[in-house]
Amino acid sequence: MSETYDLFQEGRRHLREGRAEEATRPLEEARRREPHSRSIREALGIAYFRTRRWNEAEAEFRTLSELSPDDEFAHYALGRTLSNQGRGKEAIPHLKLAHSLRRRPSPDLPLEPDTGA
Repeated sequence: MSETYDLFQEGRRHLREGRAEEATRPLEEARRREPHSRSIREALGIAYFRTRRWNEAEAEFRTLSELSPDDEFAHYALGRTLSNQGRGKEAIPHLKLAHSLRRRPSPDLPLEPDTGA
């Protein structure tokens, strides 16, 4: 396996174990190596979202929605991120688009901020 893949898997493991902050380091390095990887950007966006790093989550989900304009999760996550920043008017079109694109189950890494527990 490639080192980038190993970094991605390490980040996903941290996310599954509820350690979103720890997930950011390997995922950021994986993104640096593979900036057009949708899977890496999705996982990194989720890590930022769970740690309430809204601006960084927005950047990842916005890029993801530009790389894949028909990705329901990218638009949903971007809408949620914008909403959490008090930018509801900007969020609505992304949430509506996500609803209209819905055709796949949610990713195995749910989009929820860490509770700090």
